[in-house]
Amino acid sequence: MAGYGAEIMPAGHAEAVTPSNTVSFDREMEGLYVGVGGNIGLVLPSGTAITFLGVPTGSILPVRCIRVNVTNTTATDMVALATRAK
Repeated sequence: MAGYGAEIMPAGHAEAVTPSNTVSFDREMEGLYVGVGGNIGLVLPSGTAITFLGVPTGSILPVRCIRVNVTNTTATDMVALATRAK
C-alpha cells in the first residue's frame, strides 16, 4: 500500500481480546482479527472511542487500538495483532 504511506507487515504477536471498558492492552495493537462478526467499539491511541459497524466474520480490521470496549461490541472471538512482541 505504498500509495497510502503505510507498509503491511505480518503480525509477530497476537492475543485474545477480552472486551473491557477500563482495561487496556499492554501495548498499542495494530489490527484485530474478527472470528464472529458484528460491531466493535474500540479506543484509538489518541483516546478517541469509535464503533465500527457490521464488521464481517473472518476479517482483519487494520486499525491501531489500545482497548476494545464492552460497550457497543457485539463481535466475538477476536484476536488483537501487533507486528512485534513487546
